[in-house]
Amino acid sequence: MKRFWFRPTLIVISIALFFLWAFFFASSSTVVLAQQPTVTPASTGMFITVITDEPQINVRMGPSSSIYPIVGTLLRGSTAPALGRSPGGDWVQIEYIGAPYDKGWVYSPLVQVSPGTLLVVEPPPTPVPPPTATIDPTLAAQFNIVPTNTRLPTFTPPPSLVVPSYTQVPSAVSGQSGSLAIIIVALAILGVIGFLLSLFLRR
Repeated sequence: MKRFWFRPTLIVISIALFFLWAFFFASSSTVVLAQQPTVTPASTGMFITVITDEPQINVRMGPSSSIYPIVGTLLRGSTAPALGRSPGGDWVQIEYIGAPYDKGWVYSPLVQVSPGTLLVVEPPPTPVPPPTATIDPTLAAQFNIVPTNTRLPTFTPPPSLVVPSYTQVPSAVSGQSGSLAIIIVALAILGVIGFLLSLFLRR
């Protein structure tokens, strides 16, 4: 009796182990598929070397020094994987980690490309400049203060200084003093004469 009970139990355990193994295998396959990297275009195997006399060169976002901004630099003697060239061949697209899409452009006369053929790569879209701030005319008119010209006071010269002139008038006092002096002198003379006469008469 125990032998018949053991067989169904063994069958149930075997089925359970089978399902567990199938579930584990499916989970492992799913994890492996999820960890597979995204397929990227194969590298050309070519590279560039900076040969300029300058200490470094600029790496730009696109094949133009006036349209596209600088995204980094490469030192003299540095190398980088070459991915393609511009339609005119003046610029080379390289792999540059940190730039948008990890790609940048260098000016071809400043680098040396390893032997091989680079495919033509279309340049990225032209960056849109940031919108310029517009000023409300009504608000600007409030701060547009036009200075008013204030007329300076005119200079009026002071009146000329009038110096009074004095006219010398003969004084009556001076005449009187002269007459008085004459009288005194005359009286003195008369006194002397009288004194002399008195002396003469005494003799």
